[in-house]
Amino acid sequence: MAFLPLHYEAAMVLSGVGDALGFKSGSWKFYKVGNDILEELKSMGGLSALNVKPPEWIVSDSTVMHLATSEALIQKSGRNCGKGDLYKMIAVKYKECMIDTNGRFPGKTCTTNVRDLMPDRPDWEVGCRIAFSTSGGGCGAAMRAMCIGLRYPREEDLPDLLAVSIESGRMTHHHPTGYLGSLAAALFTAYAIQGKPPKEWGAGLMSVLPQAKKYIISQKFYVKENLEAWDYFEYRWKEYLKKKNLLDGTKNPKPDNLKVDERDTFYKKLSFCGFGGASGHDAPMIAYDALLQSGKNWKELCERAMFHGANGDNTGVIAACWYGAMYGYQGVPEGNFKNVEYHGRLVEQARLLHKLAYGSFDEEDVSTVMNNYTYDKMESEETQVKTLIDDVQSQDYQAEGQCAEYESITEYQRNGCNSCGRNLDMVDLQKRKVELEIENLKLRNTLITLEIQKMQGGME
Repeated sequence: MAFLPLHYEAAMVLSGVGDALGFKSGSWKFYKVGNDILEELKSMGGLSALNVKPPEWIVSDSTVMHLATSEALIQKSGRNCGKGDLYKMIAVKYKECMIDTNGRFPGKTCTTNVRDLMPDRPDWEVGCRIAFSTSGGGCGAAMRAMCIGLRYPREEDLPDLLAVSIESGRMTHHHPTGYLGSLAAALFTAYAIQGKPPKEWGAGLMSVLPQAKKYIISQKFYVKENLEAWDYFEYRWKEYLKKKNLLDGTKNPKPDNLKVDERDTFYKKLSFCGFGGASGHDAPMIAYDALLQSGKNWKELCERAMFHGANGDNTGVIAACWYGAMYGYQGVPEGNFKNVEYHGRLVEQARLLHKLAYGSFDEEDVSTVMNNYTYDKMESEETQVKTLIDDVQSQDYQAEGQCAEYESITEYQRNGCNSCGRNLDMVDLQKRKVELEIENLKLRNTLITLEIQKMQGGME
């Protein structure tokens, strides 16, 4: 796929955007009527007018935990790391990120079970696994798993993708409906990177489920309980795929032409308990349906995946990631993504995930390309950097990791954090933000230059 690094970046950044749009700092998360959200959106000037940034548009726990998953993959999924090392690091990151979920509406299943993880135990199978739970079928495992598909994107990577998505998923959601949602979110992300047509994704998932079952059996850990609860996820997905004429993956779905209230009703029917997107099977299912029906139309995707009467943040974080992996930033207004919370971290994680997955460039490659920048590119970069510096000096930024009670970094710096007692120095924060933004800008230009060179035959 051309410009693959930028598709990685868009996948990670837009996942945060989809989360923030569906969450709207908590106020849209539990809306039951999609039309109410769309009416409120209209009063703001519509999607294209939105500047998605804190404090009006913070991300939920979905992005916080997605970043935690990604950071663990970056640190411990290289060629010299074993799976046990990776699972311990995932558990460490999940525990660490909980401090940043205050005000982001973390699910009880996630918070309770993360607390019980003990990654310092010598045996990961003891410290990074929890008991089977009949109530572990929620969406918390699915919402944070897309980056696993970015780390393991090739067909030959499937065994790794399968194992990591299941084990990371059942650290908090030890029920097939929960951790198979993690598998679906990761698998479909890999399919998007592969360029596989979305009409084939559902059939692909059905073909992978037997392998997932074999993996569960091979682990000899609550096998009986898992197999007894196995059929619900597969049944609901087959039911959906049959209804959409997608069971064999050969036909494009027909436009559903559903009105907003009809779509809310449809999502409710897909759900386990009447609230669409709250479970491991229907969060990726609703995201998938939204992607199928919207194609390359970002506005349509948002209306279907984020602005509906259900769990819009959890379906949005998944659907937007897939959109970015397939189409990059195509059709996405700049204001929707350029200031999204944790933008710098998301961009950096995308770069490192791509490097791990493909080994596409190293420090020597970066230095070579940077030294060959044209005057026009450098002049453009200097202009953008100056704009960034002016922007930092004129605005009051929310600190990454701050508690949600504080609406600005000034208030946070003055009061500190009630939970952890941290204080930040405003000048240092501004300086560091500028440094990070400059570095990210250089890296993005590097990736673009590398891909152009490849397309022109300048690099093999």
